[in-house]
Amino acid sequence: MINEQLFYPESIVVVGASNNIEKPGGKLLKNLIDTNFRGRLVAVNPRDKQVQRVETYADVMDVPCVDLAILAIPAHICPQIMRVLAEQKCVKAFIVISAGFSEESETGGELEKQLVDIANNNKACLIGPNCIGVLAPYHASVFTTPVPGLSRSGVDFISGSGATAVFIMESAIPKGLRFHSVVSVGNSAQHGIEDVLAYMDETFDHDESSKIKLLYIENISNPDRLLYHAKSLIRKGCRIAAIKAGSSEAGSRAASSHTGALASSDLAVEALFRKAGIVRCYGREELTTVACIFSTKMLEGNNIAIITHAGGPAVMLTDALESGGLKIPRISDSPKKQALKNALLSGSSVENPIDFLATGNAEHLEAVIDACENDFDEIDAMAVIYGSPGLFPVREVYNTLDKKMKTCTKPIYPILPSVVNVKDDVSYFISHGNVNFPDEVLLGKALTKVFNTPPPSGKPEFLNEVNVERVRELVSKAPVGFQSPEVVGQILDLAGIERAKERIVKTKDEAMKAASEIGFPMVMKVIGPLHKTDVDGVSLNIKSIETVEKEFSRLINIEETTAVLMAEMHAGTELFIGAKYEDNFGHVMLCGLGGIFVEVLGEVTSGLAPLSMREAVSMIKNLRARKILEGFRGTPAVDIDTFARQLVKLSGLLRFATEIKELDINPLLAKGNSIVAVDARIRIEHDKKQRSSYSHLC
Repeated sequence: MINEQLFYPESIVVVGASNNIEKPGGKLLKNLIDTNFRGRLVAVNPRDKQVQRVETYADVMDVPCVDLAILAIPAHICPQIMRVLAEQKCVKAFIVISAGFSEESETGGELEKQLVDIANNNKACLIGPNCIGVLAPYHASVFTTPVPGLSRSGVDFISGSGATAVFIMESAIPKGLRFHSVVSVGNSAQHGIEDVLAYMDETFDHDESSKIKLLYIENISNPDRLLYHAKSLIRKGCRIAAIKAGSSEAGSRAASSHTGALASSDLAVEALFRKAGIVRCYGREELTTVACIFSTKMLEGNNIAIITHAGGPAVMLTDALESGGLKIPRISDSPKKQALKNALLSGSSVENPIDFLATGNAEHLEAVIDACENDFDEIDAMAVIYGSPGLFPVREVYNTLDKKMKTCTKPIYPILPSVVNVKDDVSYFISHGNVNFPDEVLLGKALTKVFNTPPPSGKPEFLNEVNVERVRELVSKAPVGFQSPEVVGQILDLAGIERAKERIVKTKDEAMKAASEIGFPMVMKVIGPLHKTDVDGVSLNIKSIETVEKEFSRLINIEETTAVLMAEMHAGTELFIGAKYEDNFGHVMLCGLGGIFVEVLGEVTSGLAPLSMREAVSMIKNLRARKILEGFRGTPAVDIDTFARQLVKLSGLLRFATEIKELDINPLLAKGNSIVAVDARIRIEHDKKQRSSYSHLC
């Protein structure tokens, strides 16, 4: 259990402290001293009588009781020292920066387990091992630099990698981003990123706590816990951005279904973040740029004014914003627009981008910002590009920009690219609590990502309509592997998904009877071969008894065929729904265009079951092929709500059927407000340990 002693200790002991500040124990102690830790600080060093003028003890048995212990000693003696501190010296929080544990060997893993057992048995908190430490308002217990000055308005940053935490801070500080805390969890032996986030949620104070959280994640050990507390924090007014590294799969693998080929653990992460409302980033610069956006006022609309004295950056920013769905609207003609033009130098443009020329000064910039703030209702935010060719001072311009960022109600994004020519002026601007976006394209891409990230999902609909008892009975009795058409049909019926009328036949007489019951036109498909089209096992648009007889004889003799499926023929836009069970995450839902499009285009969007209607609609509308669904060149539009409802109902059923590992419905045929499943495959496995519930229902 993470506790107050970790973040607010009144006393700290550094075991392995040194006078040599090139050693971790020496540098960490120096950082504590330099940042003026106000509590009692003691050191343990068996050789030096005094370390960095701090109260020093040769033996850990002699130290007084303290709140927090930091261990910078060889791995093999850490358990012994930690046991003494926990059992005899009142220590309730430990930071073990030492390496040589589970990341290195099985022996190290055993040592790590001992640390966890000691912490658990003594109701103490353990961070690490193999981490850089913790940077918090009360103490700077890290052995690395930089050690940024902390601010209540800064960001809380939790990292699964110590080195990466350093690099992210180095990316953030030149942009003006400030920190409230930095926690490096290292091997996450007792507590990982999810636990630190949970502590921040459970102790959140609207007036005192940081409202920006950054995460660098290499392993999500408890997706439900991450999801629950991320959603909770965002609903309390926080904003969260995260990098999830290590999601790609090297090489390729054979897949037994479209879902198996398309779904991946990375799609599960994508779905989890979207469900939580987390902005997903893929690199340090993107993460810190998003954090800087979080530090400005909230963007309420999608219309941006670009205010510039340089044409090229404005064009590149326009492209980046509009490609992500934000708009650079033309300023409507009006007397106020003309008044602004009259206030600027001859040759200035007020069309948007608003170009007030390279010779524009602070007075001109102020006029443009005031007009965008007060006169142009079509504008929701401003991006201000102002660098320097080195011809004249820019301090006054930056002072004006600083003032307007603090007083305007609309967000302003400062793009000050001249980090060489006017380096001191940019630093001066940042020192006033501002952020800077030195790269306009990176800002544009990050801003669109922030704007397009949906809020946390609500509760899923239709769960109370699921016949849980029938679902459990069906899947628990089903054989392992791909299911028969009868079982598939029953599962689709339980999910409320309309399907084509069909019959399974094994003899010519049965085929004749089925044809009279189903009617023409119809389709006939082999049962047995996994990929029907590969063996020419599908016959479409059958319109006569003679053709039924002929095709049955051909299909039943195809190798591995055990029966023939006969079904009514439907027409319409081909759609695809898939689901794949990912360990720890649950079912990842997929949707996209169906038929051959899912193979050729390979484009799907993902969501984490169970879905809400808003999530399902968002999945559908985020498809790049959505124009086809909306009706294209005479093709009738697909009823989005009906499609979304099928996704939601199926996701609700899957909550109670973790044995279903892969599911393909391909295609569904959409015509008007009718969407009918005409082919589906379901693979079931019976695991010894099943995930029986989803805490992310809330």
